[in-house]
Amino acid sequence: MLATIDTVESGIPRLPVGEWIETGFDWVLENAGAFFDAIADGIGNTSAALTELLQWPPALVTVLVMAALAWLAAGWRLALGSAVLLTAVIGMDQWDNAMQTLSVVLVASLIALVIGIPIGVAAARWDGVSRVVRPVMDLMQTMPAFVWLVPVVMLFGIGVAAGLVATVIFALPPAVRLTELGIRQVDSEIVEAGQAFGGTPRQILGGIQFPLAMPTVMAGVNQVIMLALSMAVIAGLVGGGGLGGAVMTSISRLDVGLGFEAGLSVVVLAIYLDRVTAGVGRRDRKRSRTRRVKDRTIPAKAQEITVDA
Repeated sequence: MLATIDTVESGIPRLPVGEWIETGFDWVLENAGAFFDAIADGIGNTSAALTELLQWPPALVTVLVMAALAWLAAGWRLALGSAVLLTAVIGMDQWDNAMQTLSVVLVASLIALVIGIPIGVAAARWDGVSRVVRPVMDLMQTMPAFVWLVPVVMLFGIGVAAGLVATVIFALPPAVRLTELGIRQVDSEIVEAGQAFGGTPRQILGGIQFPLAMPTVMAGVNQVIMLALSMAVIAGLVGGGGLGGAVMTSISRLDVGLGFEAGLSVVVLAIYLDRVTAGVGRRDRKRSRTRRVKDRTIPAKAQEITVDA
């Protein structure tokens, strides 16, 4: 007898995509399970160490340090507002959860930037890399956030490591896209001037393109941090802890008060991280405008390259 072929309601043969993916993951777990366990232990321990560091000083001391960073980034108004809002987080008894979430966000953002910025640079320099990277970034960015939790839990298990890896996957695309965009937007005449003065591709990238692209790159950093924060809360579903864990607890207990306290604490962290990174980005834009004014008169960067060479 001929084997029957499963069909969907329209009569089209069913594509067993889910079975293929599940088979692939089973093969990975059988052959590289120890590798993923080592990664989970490494990033989990790093996040735990950072959490302990953030929770080690008295909460008010950490608030003052964070307010000082806000002052350096954007001025005294942001510092004062940050101090008031962060003190409110302490008053809602969500400080430890907030610091755990902050550690996950910082570690995930750092990993995403370390991976994403070099890929963005490569995509800006070589069109072939850009054509390969673009659909991958589209998939990562448009796939619903909850979907990433399933394969991550299969590979890394339940816990902070799984939530952190899912956060990296979700937050990575802006780092790649905006780095590529920033480098491609650099004025071609400035790049040609550097080439005319004998600059190597590496010198032109480091001395001309990347500094001028820094405002756009910083916008990517801002987006990475914001996406990491949003995903870090969702990661509470897989044992990510922190404010996400508090939100999940409030849902399971129908505790409206706890849910709002955790949610407001997330808002405070989001405002703080957004304003600080935006302040750093504004400083980079001012420096970039100063560079452009100089480059209109004398190809200063190109001259620096020739001197360095």
